[in-house]
Amino acid sequence: MGHWWERNILEPGKLPLLLALSAFVVTFVVTRVITRLIRAGKGPFGNVKAGGLHIHHVVPGVLLTVVGGFGAVASDRHGAGGALAAVVFGMGVGLVLDEFALILHLDDVYWTEEGRKSVEVVVVTAALVGLLLAGFAPFGVNDLSADELQDRGTVIANIGMNFVFSLVALSKGKARVAIFGVIVPLVAMVGAIRLARPDSYWARRFYGRRPRARAKATLRAYRHDRRWAGPRRALQDWIGGKPDPRPVRLPDRHRHRH
Repeated sequence: MGHWWERNILEPGKLPLLLALSAFVVTFVVTRVITRLIRAGKGPFGNVKAGGLHIHHVVPGVLLTVVGGFGAVASDRHGAGGALAAVVFGMGVGLVLDEFALILHLDDVYWTEEGRKSVEVVVVTAALVGLLLAGFAPFGVNDLSADELQDRGTVIANIGMNFVFSLVALSKGKARVAIFGVIVPLVAMVGAIRLARPDSYWARRFYGRRPRARAKATLRAYRHDRRWAGPRRALQDWIGGKPDPRPVRLPDRHRHRH
């Protein structure tokens, strides 16, 4: 365990990545704590405004990301400058991805159902960076031996095969599986083999004339969502806070009468 830690985590070239990941996670957690206190009306914190304009924390996040990114490029990877740039970059990314849903929808959806996307993106990002830090390489390159790495044909074939697995999993409507499959090819292979989700491109393209496959895919997706949707939402609420309840809207015919 100690040898693995020294080889994969304390390796000098990976120290900036470790610092960036730590700063990213800490910044996200602190930001969520502060925003939840503001939402509850507790503590000394409040929204930042300038001339009546609400300044979202994605703005300083973008600035920190730019400064940290260019600082990392310009500095020595093994020096103090590179470490500082990694911390600044991680802080910036934490602030930006905490409002990922706002950027995606171009609307303030922080405390809505759509705002859950921010929490999901942050969790996925932290997990992927953690896998890279642990020694995994994209498309299974880390699984190749030294002799295989010297054979360009083997490397290209391995990367190409794993890329196809990830692409097939994505076309089957399994975005998370495809993303993690880039780092852990076995995950993508499983996603590529299993049935597609009924609303995916793969299902529309290949299940149109296969009613049994379409019905089986629909049933499997229903069982999967019924089993995991609740726990996933509970985890998202625990991490990021519960969204505001949706207001009850009357049908159009009732609203037009008033």
